[in-house]
Amino acid sequence: MSGRSGIPMTTVVPDRQALAAARKSLPGSVAVVMTMGALHAGHETLLRAAAERADHVLVTIFVNPLQFGPNEDFDRYPRTLEADLEICRAAGVAVVFAPARDEIYPGGEPMVRVDPGPLGGQLEGQSRPGFFNGVLTVVLKLIQLTRPDFAFFGEKDYQQLTLVRRMARDLDLGVEIVGVPTVREPDGLALSSRNRYLSAPEREAAVRLSAALRAGATAAADGLGAAGALSAARAAFGTPVGVAAPKLDYLVLTDPDLGPAPDGGPARLLVAAWVGQTRLIDNAAIDLVPPATT
Repeated sequence: MSGRSGIPMTTVVPDRQALAAARKSLPGSVAVVMTMGALHAGHETLLRAAAERADHVLVTIFVNPLQFGPNEDFDRYPRTLEADLEICRAAGVAVVFAPARDEIYPGGEPMVRVDPGPLGGQLEGQSRPGFFNGVLTVVLKLIQLTRPDFAFFGEKDYQQLTLVRRMARDLDLGVEIVGVPTVREPDGLALSSRNRYLSAPEREAAVRLSAALRAGATAAADGLGAAGALSAARAAFGTPVGVAAPKLDYLVLTDPDLGPAPDGGPARLLVAAWVGQTRLIDNAAIDLVPPATT
């Protein structure tokens, strides 16, 4: 069914029964894009990528309490459902599943959760204990409820993407996990729903994260090796000066699967920092080119 503009109508469902009925009505392949709402241009890129791959796109909007620590921003996390639905409608999304907390966790917080393994305790997992238990648990539940052929995730949350891919492979979920490149502002800042928390000075300072990644990628391409790339990235990030200056949590170089950094070839540079009261993350693929020989 289509609206007056010719754009297919979007069905919004709040519960499992309505979701099951809506999902059953979708012939052909289905891609799911899981979100916590507060949709922005990065999410729109995910929706377009999903629409290019599948016959129908299904979006979930759910602020998952399991992935917020006791001192994190669950209560102030932006909730903009009506604006989110407009974005979904404009993108031709077939179904939006926007459940309440009790619909996803009807018995309260689940006693059984997905263990992310050793990687889940590193990087984001070290800074935010239990975070990936919550992420993988809700992703697994939403995959079971939506039964997609494809699930699209942004590369900005690279560790999350890596762990979801591993879970899908290890647990035989029968869904293809697709990563979509990070969308950035013109000055390089990665799009994030949390960017709206930044004051004007903090917003200006936040570009240090992407500047560090660019510097590391340039050093790698110039044949300076893993140590040189990491050193260049740290130098570009700089030393915190002033109230708005980012305070580094981690800046690391790994292989594409988040293992030890390779001596050469594809690698990943990842950064996390506090900018005021807001924690931002970013990452970039780099290529460790061997130094030129004479």
